[in-house]
Amino acid sequence: MGRILCAGLGPGDPDLMSVRSDRAIRSASHVAYFRKKGRPGQARRIVEGMLASGVTEYAMEYPVTTELPFDSPEYISCIAAFYDDWAQRLTLLAQTQDVLVLCEGDPFFYGSFMHLYTRLQGRAVLEVIPGIPGMVGCWWSTGTPITWGDDVMTVLMGTLPEADLVRHMQSADALVIMKTGRNLPKVRRALEAAGRLDSAWLIERGTMPTQRVLALAQVDGSDCPYFATVLVHGHGRRPEVLE
Repeated sequence: MGRILCAGLGPGDPDLMSVRSDRAIRSASHVAYFRKKGRPGQARRIVEGMLASGVTEYAMEYPVTTELPFDSPEYISCIAAFYDDWAQRLTLLAQTQDVLVLCEGDPFFYGSFMHLYTRLQGRAVLEVIPGIPGMVGCWWSTGTPITWGDDVMTVLMGTLPEADLVRHMQSADALVIMKTGRNLPKVRRALEAAGRLDSAWLIERGTMPTQRVLALAQVDGSDCPYFATVLVHGHGRRPEVLE
């Protein structure tokens, strides 16, 4: 009887991966990872040069990404069938050997693996290795603490309706906005409406070799990579702490 392990890879720089994930990756003989069709996949790029010779790889290619609205019945049905299929495949593999699934960031923080995890309950032995969430690598890249004192930090998805984004942006001290990409123009409008645009930063591919840290107000929102996060640093609810 094998196991299904999921290794959190951290924010992108292999040096920021946990020792436990590193060991699991280097010793694995069967490795699965998510990717967009026709792409190598970010998770696979992170572990380049780490996999053992002769490892068997399983590329779990999403059947759809941005071609359909993520909340449409067609998208939901298609992506659910994809996760059902791979849960079954991994279950069969784990009957005789360990299978390692790669996941960027932390698997339990908006990670794709969580959709497999819920489907695999009671069907296989599961083990999840935590990782540093990608947003941590992003605010580390700015060289500025994200929160001070009693700051409240809010994590938002750029896919939210614009009115909801504005409401949350107005009430939080520090902001992390994920899933920007094609949603960046909407995120910029919401930040401007909330009076937070001048304090916002765009971090593209945080901790990776192609990392860019830019003031969002100066960025053309028409071209934004998937691996991009918007940050607004907190200012401190207790100014005396900063003295």
